[in-house]
Amino acid sequence: MSRTLKCGAWLAAWLAGFSAVQASETRPNVILIMSDDQGYETVGAYGQTDYHTPHLDALAASGLRFDQAHATPVCTPTRVKIMSGRYNSRNYIRFGEMARDVFTFGHLFQQAGYATYIAGKWQLGHGRQGPYHFGFDEYCLWQVDRRPPRYPNPGLEINGERVDFRNGEYGPDIVTDHINDFIRRHHEQPFLVYYPMILPHWPFEPTPDSPTWDPSRRLDEREERSRRHHDVKYFVDMVAYTDKMVGKIVAQLEELGLRENTLLLFTADNGTDREVVSRIDGREVVGGKLTSTDAGTRVPLIANWPGTIAAGRVNDDLICFTSFFPTLAEVARIPLPDDLPLDGQSFAPVLRGEPVEMRDWLYMWWYRNNDPGGAGDEFARTHRFKYYMDGRFYDLEHDRLEQQPIPPEQLTAEQHRIRDRLREIIAERTRPGFYDS
Repeated sequence: MSRTLKCGAWLAAWLAGFSAVQASETRPNVILIMSDDQGYETVGAYGQTDYHTPHLDALAASGLRFDQAHATPVCTPTRVKIMSGRYNSRNYIRFGEMARDVFTFGHLFQQAGYATYIAGKWQLGHGRQGPYHFGFDEYCLWQVDRRPPRYPNPGLEINGERVDFRNGEYGPDIVTDHINDFIRRHHEQPFLVYYPMILPHWPFEPTPDSPTWDPSRRLDEREERSRRHHDVKYFVDMVAYTDKMVGKIVAQLEELGLRENTLLLFTADNGTDREVVSRIDGREVVGGKLTSTDAGTRVPLIANWPGTIAAGRVNDDLICFTSFFPTLAEVARIPLPDDLPLDGQSFAPVLRGEPVEMRDWLYMWWYRNNDPGGAGDEFARTHRFKYYMDGRFYDLEHDRLEQQPIPPEQLTAEQHRIRDRLREIIAERTRPGFYDS
């Protein structure tokens, strides 16, 4: 029997015995927004000086900002990890696809009675039935079973139908408006909205707020993939539009009086494109997408929930993307099936300001093409030290860009102890036989 069916049966039994007390409580709504290729250095709340992000900055000021959230440095592994709550060493199969038997947080919320919606970028395969299969009642997505334009005059898949826009529409606006329509239609019942954004991934193009916006522009697939049709100067405008889309959703929640009953999380799937150079705290940061340094993995994470999350807090715990699944479940008070193997640790107590001992380490396995000879890495780290499967060991406090591993013969006794512990963490979570293939 598949994992989905087993967990579905478990949850059906659980729902049948749902207590009267819990049933009478107002369950919180959850909105998880994940932008595309946006490192921490592009959000004002993190100290940057190049981008206009007033809505995100306001959410951070009135909520909680995490300083050490780490995604994988490329999109599909992150998308699989965040939805499944499992390390990629457990279930990653190939770029652009998620294994069909993965049980997602969409399944969990759907079977617990939530209305579920996904909008933005899919890139997980299985055709136009894929989003339904993975636990979402409705969707408005790009890159479901084709790769049409995504920005001016886009091609989208909306609830199983291909829809092509040709009248100057902008993809991110269409998607965000569909989210707000879903919220309006379901504001009297608990809902889960997952928004893996289209922005600000290349092609770098003008937005409707750019002076050079051209509503007749429409790149075909070949043109979109060619860097000749990009200009990195528009990344600033695209980040500003990312922020604007977040603001539209916040405004909808406020209009419907849902802010105090809605947890809103904003993060990103990986670091910034390597063409982009930003300034933060007086230093330059070169985008690190597809690299395992902090520039590739460290992303913004902002949590806002008026009345529950105290304003102006900053947290330094190492946050892994496997931890979103158990966190969302705990926030929504949905018990996890006993036989559901999750790898993450819930950070819901951190949101509520409760004392909790979070892990002081983080593990990551990512191989873009599931090939040990291709782009990818496997490592474990603490805040200060980082150990790779191939033996490299770095002191990040003194070597943030990981330019010179510490030679084994120069390790102190304490560094030996930390390296050995990180090596054990990897050994417990690696994919057996992967490097033998």
